[in-house]
Amino acid sequence: MGRTDFVERHELWDGDEHEQVDRVLHAVEENQLEVVRLSFADQHGILRGKSVVVDELPQALRNGCTNTTTLLAKDTSHKTVFPVFTSGGGLNIPGMSNAGDLVMVPLPSTFRILPWASKTGWMLCDIYFANGERIPFSTRQILKDALKELSNKGFGYLAGLEVEMHIYKLEDAKLEPEHAGQPASPPDVSLLAHGFHYLTETRMDEFEPVLEFIRANLIKLGLPLRTFEVEFGPSQIEITFKPTFGLEAADNMMLFRSAMKQICKRHGYHVTFMCRPGLDNAFSSGWHLHQSLMNTIDSSNAFMPQTKNEILSPLGMSFVAGILEHASAAAVFTTPTLNGYKRYKPNSLAPNSIVWGNDNKGAMLRVIGAGINDPATHLENRVGEPAANPYLYMTSQILSGMDGVSKDMTPQPPTEEPYSPGAKLLPTNLLEAIDALRQSKMFRNKMGDQFVDYLLHIKTAEVTRFFSEVTDWEHREYFEIY
Repeated sequence: MGRTDFVERHELWDGDEHEQVDRVLHAVEENQLEVVRLSFADQHGILRGKSVVVDELPQALRNGCTNTTTLLAKDTSHKTVFPVFTSGGGLNIPGMSNAGDLVMVPLPSTFRILPWASKTGWMLCDIYFANGERIPFSTRQILKDALKELSNKGFGYLAGLEVEMHIYKLEDAKLEPEHAGQPASPPDVSLLAHGFHYLTETRMDEFEPVLEFIRANLIKLGLPLRTFEVEFGPSQIEITFKPTFGLEAADNMMLFRSAMKQICKRHGYHVTFMCRPGLDNAFSSGWHLHQSLMNTIDSSNAFMPQTKNEILSPLGMSFVAGILEHASAAAVFTTPTLNGYKRYKPNSLAPNSIVWGNDNKGAMLRVIGAGINDPATHLENRVGEPAANPYLYMTSQILSGMDGVSKDMTPQPPTEEPYSPGAKLLPTNLLEAIDALRQSKMFRNKMGDQFVDYLLHIKTAEVTRFFSEVTDWEHREYFEIY
């Protein structure tokens, strides 16, 4: 690459990416690929991008691929909620003016061949303005910043994913023109299996015809799978991943969710990471985030207790205290949808209070470990929903925990009664979470007012749109009595 190339001129790759270019081009040629999808993670944790024909790939690797900045101005209905055709695009940033372009810069280290799509490759991208400046609304960059600060303090962030979802048989995709609203009509579906037979082999075998092709594609994709499990609800399963370091874990979650949607749709099924589908007998799904800090000098577990009387190391205890302290403000990151708050129910294996416990599955934060010198000691945060943006979910944990470490916080005693009425409750709805984040000095200091206010604007627009709709609940409640 020459200095006239966008990537080289602005020094947007590290050495690892430069070293991967030849591997990518060789794989494209050897496998006779025809297109490569270039995707970036938007503010909601949704992949957006373009497909380039392979003749254009070397050019894209040198200079990136343009896309519109309006993608960063949309809510979950894909409606633009900022006045983009103004100076600064309604965000007071010159690069966002008048729906101008951003540049997606491919990351060769993320290259995959998509096993379900004929002659198709894939690469994740970072995004920049046309002048090479970083975009402040890139959630992947926000996690990179948090990991860099963590590294400067001598730690790496290790994360394991435990993700619940529903898989349904697609009966009617609702593709008639009248269903093409914004958002579109949801599909009609049927169950793959009844629920309630939690972790039974019979239920697993009912899922196996579908899990077989899912599993085959995910393995070919190179994702670090660990287990496939039958969950409690009808048509509900859980997939877990081996622990990987922060950025890789978040990238894996992005690719996994997108891959699952595509693989299932091609076979006549619908998978949803929506927390609580509006279907009869549907159960809520969660995303439990397993996490620990590793000392970069010797790769030891920084949460590992050193004495028999400890549950965690002193640093681990302060990390717990920080997560608890900022749990309400972090809820917009861990539970970003209106629907996700309908999971927080007492005695439901989902948390509703800001408490922690030693191997307590009712607590928001659960310590897992065998005691003194156990290198597998870690925290499981059970608060998240599977629709969360993984970059923001993980960033919220790092920033909260390290704030506790920096201030030498001490957590309240671990709970034996996670659903006690005296415990401080998590936000009960998205409006409460938005208000908590708006008032958070810590997140504003670490993420910047610009990003926090940007995200609050988008989430507030979603809530406002929700309150403007007439719901089935309202119709049942008022139509006859008044």
